[in-house]
Amino acid sequence: MQRRDGFTLVELAIAVVIMLVVLLLAVPSLTGVLADKRLRRSLDGVNKLVLQAQERSISERRSYLIVWRDKEFALRPEGFVQGESRKPVATLAFQKGDSFTLSFPAAIEEEPPSEWIFWPSGNCEPAIVTYRGANGAWKAKYSALTARPELISYVVR
Repeated sequence: MQRRDGFTLVELAIAVVIMLVVLLLAVPSLTGVLADKRLRRSLDGVNKLVLQAQERSISERRSYLIVWRDKEFALRPEGFVQGESRKPVATLAFQKGDSFTLSFPAAIEEEPPSEWIFWPSGNCEPAIVTYRGANGAWKAKYSALTARPELISYVVR
């Protein structure tokens, strides 16, 4: 009787089934990682714009506004000097399906305008930004003194 080295068809089928089970277990966790990465990108984009507003207000010694528009945030000076372009100095576009809301806990008015001010001292109006999108939701409270976010909630879908 001759002995052959190799795998039988049954052994190969079992190996393929095991690989498929491992793959099926890995796909949902990979989807969650990708959703978390996209959600984190939305938070990082807002934080970058806030930091830019704070840095410009300090370096140029004038107030800057982050203005909420229909499909984007726009960073611009509060007042323009003669001959200065009225275009925003920076923008952050919303992705399809994104929803951002801005609230001011210290506001006197019930419906304040959708403009977030950063003064030449580097301070800003305290604000809460809420995001909802296809990948999840987050809510951040921004300090008046440092303009740094404190995450209140962060939920990946």
